Amino acid sequence: MNTKRWTYRKTLSQQQQEQANALAKSINVNPFLGQLLLQRGINNFEEAKAFFRPSLEQLHNPFLMKDMDKAVERLLQAFEKQEKIIIYGDYDVDGATSVSVFYGFLKKYYSRLEYYIPDRYIEGYGVSSQGIDYAEANGFTLIVTLDCGIKSADKVAEAKRRGIDFIICDHHRPDSNLPPAVAVLDPKREDCPYPYKELTGCGVGFKLLQALCQQGFGEETELMEQLDLLVVSIAADIVHITGENRILAAFGLKELNKRKRVGLNALIEIAGLRNELDITNVVFGLAPRINAAGRIAHAKEAVRLLLCQDKAEAEDFAQEINKHNSDRRTFDTSITDEALNMIRDDNWLLNASSTVLYKEDWHKGVVGIVASRCIEHFYRPTIILTNSHGKAAGSARSVPGFDVYEAIEACSDLLEQFGGHTFAAGLSLPVDNVAAFRVRFNEIVSQRLLPEQLTPLVDIDMDLDLNAITGRFYNILKQMAPFGPENMTPIFASHNVRMSGTPTIMKEKHLKFEVFQTTSPGSTPFTAIGFGMAEFYPKLVKGQPFSIAYTIEENTFRDKTTLQLYLKDLKWED
Repeated sequence: MNTKRWTYRKTLSQQQQEQANALAKSINVNPFLGQLLLQRGINNFEEAKAFFRPSLEQLHNPFLMKDMDKAVERLLQAFEKQEKIIIYGDYDVDGATSVSVFYGFLKKYYSRLEYYIPDRYIEGYGVSSQGIDYAEANGFTLIVTLDCGIKSADKVAEAKRRGIDFIICDHHRPDSNLPPAVAVLDPKREDCPYPYKELTGCGVGFKLLQALCQQGFGEETELMEQLDLLVVSIAADIVHITGENRILAAFGLKELNKRKRVGLNALIEIAGLRNELDITNVVFGLAPRINAAGRIAHAKEAVRLLLCQDKAEAEDFAQEINKHNSDRRTFDTSITDEALNMIRDDNWLLNASSTVLYKEDWHKGVVGIVASRCIEHFYRPTIILTNSHGKAAGSARSVPGFDVYEAIEACSDLLEQFGGHTFAAGLSLPVDNVAAFRVRFNEIVSQRLLPEQLTPLVDIDMDLDLNAITGRFYNILKQMAPFGPENMTPIFASHNVRMSGTPTIMKEKHLKFEVFQTTSPGSTPFTAIGFGMAEFYPKLVKGQPFSIAYTIEENTFRDKTTLQLYLKDLKWED
């Protein structure tokens, strides 16, 4: 039986608890909800109002971003002189949506534009030599990068020598050596005063377009129609859904649910998404299909779909991309099985603090997914590598609380290229260095990883009495959405609960039962669902009281809607 570690996100002091109660009273909600808000940094009535009623007026002035004035000036100059401009994006979801937003909006006002996305397998990540060659050969004098470029100082310098300017729009951590571009827009620049640091690449591009609109080029109301794509980038890139991202995501979901964009609508249909879309639907229903185009074929297909105006054509594109997604799943499953067997068959790998695997014929497009799958079985920082143009290239994934980017950075002398975030990164290195890298990376992880970080985590917001769960409680809880990193769906714990009746095992692996709290024996029991939790059945039928960690969800069956508990874990007192 898998052991999980229960921790509490934030325990409030007595003074904070009193503040939470006062906040709850001021907005007329349950004290438990006041505590949830305070844990999320909502301290008073005005902040609660802004949180529950996000407004586009709350967005920051784009000109607060370092180099924004230079970027706008250069673009306006290009428009005036009728220069040819390339919109250059990465090949993942953030890159594809970035290009679709930027190109799609500007094309309404300026025609001398093209978009360019590098081939994942031929050109690799970031600005490529082939991209610069294409720009020079076809008379382009300005390239705007989206979701890439911050690590491409040498390529940008080469382009500059050839008379091609760059505007960089990126959100990855920069090196100390910034590219010699006309403007480098990246909130993570140390010298950038922009108040919100967690924008996606698409978000940074959006802020540049917003700045252009403020200078009289383009209508900001039309720009806001692009928020359906921006929320896809926010969901897919697993960035914080706080502050500005939360506002953009909230309005983006409203725009997405209007289902006006032909290409996205075709994907929604083929993914079988019938109800109102939320962040989870985007992450698991739309993002993998958009990503599949860049992983299995070419990401240009995804941009073509997102910009498509013709319904029949969009449906054809969507079918094609859906096939790529099916192919991706096949690669994903077979390579994951192979990777897990490699770990099980090697004592050193089995007992290591990290996983680093290399096989030259693995499909490069799914190594990130395989890394995540391996963590589900061997809970530790994981890097999966394959051969790409004679180099070992791949993706890293991490566990909560461990910065895999910094661990990779500590091995930089063995690498050719790397970049990314705290929990996900990409890297390449000479194949001959893989063995040494595996040992060094494991040493770094062993030194920095806390023992408890090797145990899967259930991050609980607070203890909750089951009788506190009412329709009104849940309706207010829903208004805390959109949920995501740093504003996760609240997880509650209830103790001294018992099962009512007999549990049911569904499809041989899922668990369903009725539960009530022993302190309120006369109360109506809640249905609890535990996906993949059939292993708890023998212990459950013994009838002993236990604790549950869960989220609260609505379930509609035969036109009747009830609240259910979706279990994260169960625990019995020893």
